[in-house]
Amino acid sequence: MAKKKKSNKIKKAKKQKTAIKKQRKKGKGKEEISDHAYPAKIMEIVGKMGTREGGKQVRVKILAGPDSGKVMRRNVLGPFRVGDVLMLKETEIEASPTKGRKR
Repeated sequence: MAKKKKSNKIKKAKKQKTAIKKQRKKGKGKEEISDHAYPAKIMEIVGKMGTREGGKQVRVKILAGPDSGKVMRRNVLGPFRVGDVLMLKETEIEASPTKGRKR
């Protein structure tokens, strides 16, 4: 009885390995990462993130690319000023609003 259970587990593992190999050949599971970066100008500082120096949330206006002219909210780390230009690799997902006080 124990040998049958072991052999079934081995068979299932082999089937799973072959299925994974087939998926890799087909190209499934691979995400296409864009190597383009689109400029976005910082319009205003919305608020702080985190309790320490976690960064700030800003509103940016996308200057070029498929979403040019769109104003969105992004989280930014490091030193910056209003009017600086950020290079964004992704322009579709917007940051969720901060729950703290506004500055």
